[in-house]
Amino acid sequence: MMTLEKFEEASELVKKVTNPTKLIRSEYLSEQTGGKIYLKPENMQHTGAYKIRGAYYKISTMTDEERRRGLITASAGNHAQGVAFAAKKFGCKAVIVMPTVTPLIKVNRTKSYGAEVVLYGDVYDDSYAYACELAEKEGYTFVHPFNDLDVATGQGTIAMEIVQELPTVDYILVPVGGGGLISGVATLAKMLNPKIKVIGVEPSEAASMTAALHAEEVVELDSANTIADGTAVKAVGDKILPYVQENVDDILLVEDDELIGAFLDMVENHKMIVENSGLLSVAALKQLDLKGKKVVCVLSGGNMDVITMSSIVQHGLIQRDRIFSVSVLLPDKPGELVQVAKTIADEQGNVIKLEHNQFVSTNRNAAVELRITMEAFGTEHKNRILDALEKNGFRPKLISAKLY
Repeated sequence: MMTLEKFEEASELVKKVTNPTKLIRSEYLSEQTGGKIYLKPENMQHTGAYKIRGAYYKISTMTDEERRRGLITASAGNHAQGVAFAAKKFGCKAVIVMPTVTPLIKVNRTKSYGAEVVLYGDVYDDSYAYACELAEKEGYTFVHPFNDLDVATGQGTIAMEIVQELPTVDYILVPVGGGGLISGVATLAKMLNPKIKVIGVEPSEAASMTAALHAEEVVELDSANTIADGTAVKAVGDKILPYVQENVDDILLVEDDELIGAFLDMVENHKMIVENSGLLSVAALKQLDLKGKKVVCVLSGGNMDVITMSSIVQHGLIQRDRIFSVSVLLPDKPGELVQVAKTIADEQGNVIKLEHNQFVSTNRNAAVELRITMEAFGTEHKNRILDALEKNGFRPKLISAKLY
């Protein structure tokens, strides 16, 4: 069972391996919601995520014999690094089975903590099955990513820190994947103050906890296809489900598009990199009436490769009309391009890219196509630019924007 005594023990133990992640008051999000919004930046941990808490506490509860046999787990990222880091602290061997498609940076980081990495399978489920086989064959001790009460207890230490720093907190919003984090945080939060509302947040395309709560038992989804890859879990843990049923007040769902906007907000307003799964709590804020409430959003991790980051930023700018593209047809004669450029410049639009296609029509004198990708301040500014182009006779047609 998860008990207050175990939570207190775990809270002291994890201090040996965690960075202090003091709450950050978000003026931007507070203005947006009318509440007092705070961020719990677990993306600033040594391994870039909260997972170190559960891994370290779990290993601390093992016998010397269990640790001597070596540890094994399956993970595509955060849990892998948490177990590898914790195992190194305890001086025991760690084997991590990761999908073959895991980005090289995550593989190398896991290896850097001294773990042996085995690449197997295309998805987590394949890696998990193989890790279980290896555990049976080699006698390794398995450390489950979420379906373990000691792991969940370690993750729940986040609630202890939140309540100690903000005793009058009204809401705690927590990302949900397999359920280890939300079960630990919610259980301890209710022990410390039953009035605290704990809200879980899942990606809409991987709502395995919502399905389990509706069915009152673990349900395996057909797929879990979401950009919030850290929470893309087809089935939650059966051991932690009862704790969620008892202590979590609600589960909210967030679309992938909303995570893109949240990423942009976090980069621009807080100068922080938070992975998509870690932003679920922030993206869900607008679904609640938080006026006058003290709210903590747990940012569960920040491990994101640069290519993904670049793609998210591009899509975010396009989504918010800060980058857009238009097509205009012009007579193929000197001076026409200058007139288009002047119209855009007069409205403070910034041209990023031009594509001039003389072959859109067999009659070049009648029309050539000019595709313009430009930067604006937002939807209102974009519409002013379009209106100016229309007024000057260029008849702009919106087209799909691409920066490459």
